Amino acid sequence: MGITEDIAFAGQLADAAGEAIRPLFRGEWAEDRKGDTSLVTEADRAAEGAMRAILEERRSGDGIIGEEYGTRNEGSNRQWVLDPIDGTISFAAGRPIFGTLISLLQDGFPVIGVIDQPISRERWLGVVGQGTTFNGKPARTRPCRDLSQATLATTSPHLFSEHQADHYMQLAQKVDGAKLVYGGDCYNYGLLASGHVDLVCEAGLKLYDFAALVPIVEGAGGTMCDWAGEPLHQDSTGEIIAMGDQARLEDILSAMGIGDVIGSGLGDVLPK
Repeated sequence: MGITEDIAFAGQLADAAGEAIRPLFRGEWAEDRKGDTSLVTEADRAAEGAMRAILEERRSGDGIIGEEYGTRNEGSNRQWVLDPIDGTISFAAGRPIFGTLISLLQDGFPVIGVIDQPISRERWLGVVGQGTTFNGKPARTRPCRDLSQATLATTSPHLFSEHQADHYMQLAQKVDGAKLVYGGDCYNYGLLASGHVDLVCEAGLKLYDFAALVPIVEGAGGTMCDWAGEPLHQDSTGEIIAMGDQARLEDILSAMGIGDVIGSGLGDVLPK
């Protein structure tokens, strides 16, 4: 299967998810709680169900890693990673800053990524070796000459452990305090790819939360890595940094109190 066909197919999955989500947005829908107490809605399940039905019919040999319905064909070297609504709390609150995330992993590394906001009909597409697009037009990150001028986004400081929050707060103190952005989930990474945000820092993300973001951010000129400065892959732990200007990486790690231990084992510096 060629990359052109895979790109078109990823778009069709996003279309199907959007068709399932839009009728329920700011409407009536059922909700439930998962084992970890996080919220799941009828829209989450309907959107993933719609995408999985297409995959099972047309790409039966490929694997699926989905937030709501789990894994299929785990041994396949091609895995479609699905997060039907990244930002369920925003969806539930009627805020159109959530997104559907779709990624194709090849041998554990993301090669295609889609962020689709089905209400505003905004779509970022990233493909390894190609430039990122936003609604079909080129998207580029912006330069950040100094960390003190950066706009920093995170979904919520309350999602960090105490240890992780200490590192985050050290970083927050180094950026422009008037430009801290809270909320947004995957939407923040789209804004970073389009040059509106300089830096995103989060922890505790699962593969379906970040796999799609990597080709989008990096194809727009940015970088994503873990808190040790290492590239992201299927087994990454979920402590994530995304930056629009690659030149700020050492500044960011240093500000978080971990830059001086990169390459030396990290010891007790990173979260347990």
